[in-house]
Amino acid sequence: MATNISTIVLNAQVEKVWNVLTKSELVKQWQYGSDLITDWKIGNEIRFRNEWEGQVFEQWGTVLEVIPNQKIKYSLFFPRPGLEDKSENYFIMTYVLTEEDQKTKLEIIQEDNRSGAVQEKPQGEENPILQALKAVVES
Repeated sequence: MATNISTIVLNAQVEKVWNVLTKSELVKQWQYGSDLITDWKIGNEIRFRNEWEGQVFEQWGTVLEVIPNQKIKYSLFFPRPGLEDKSENYFIMTYVLTEEDQKTKLEIIQEDNRSGAVQEKPQGEENPILQALKAVVES
């Protein structure tokens, strides 16, 4: 299994970071314009929907764990040609928030058991998605 970790310290209180991770209108600003569709209830669906050049792209999964202002965990399926929608083709996303001196440390962990999953070295602020997230959080 590949476990890829990205970490960033954000100059914001944990509640603000939590909102940017969980509110659809804020997620859209840093997740490539994706619509987040979920009620954040454990066992319920989570879906990211994006439209690009007239085509609709979706990823979906299940909310696994929610601890307000601390942790979000969900499974996610990213459809590709020839890839079946079955449990071994899902990966797990975990967001862990820790408050540190009026700032928030955010750790994003992707656990990927799919065949061909690549183990990457830990990432930080150089990651474009983290840069976009930081811009929304600190604005």
